Amino acid sequence: MVLAACASSTGSSKPTYSQTMLPDAVKVPAGHRVAMETVGVGQITYECRAKKDAAGQFEWVFAGPDAKLNDRQGKQVGRYYGPPATWESQDGSKLTATQLAVAPAGAGNIPLQLVKANPAMGSGVMQGVTYIQRVATRGGVAPSSVCSATNMGSKQIVNYQADYIFWKAA
Repeated sequence: MVLAACASSTGSSKPTYSQTMLPDAVKVPAGHRVAMETVGVGQITYECRAKKDAAGQFEWVFAGPDAKLNDRQGKQVGRYYGPPATWESQDGSKLTATQLAVAPAGAGNIPLQLVKANPAMGSGVMQGVTYIQRVATRGGVAPSSVCSATNMGSKQIVNYQADYIFWKAA
């Protein structure tokens, strides 16, 4: 009731995203403000590969995401895909980023994540983005099926959802 009243009062007031419940490792440093909130809905592809430096062992390795980025009302505003991991707005601006930290998100969910954005390509909403947080994750973990020499190179696709919060310097 209170949120509805605030949201409808001027049209410019909206609840502010809060990091208070997040682990410190994935919090954006002070001096930044939320520029955009999106919900990523899509799939993550994993590939069965030989484990590095472990002869005769195999594992499911993250091969890349493919998700729609929707606003809070469910309208598509962009895409998230890779490799390399790329966030692209429908206005054509896009960026890649470097992972800084992850934190557990509960059994069956990919971890929360904080990345530092590289300079955006193209003009649009991605210009000036400094950090991206992946929070509220659901699903997306590596398959539980066997990965071995007999199925090396095979791919498995798993569904996931996560909020991507885009930050700019305040």
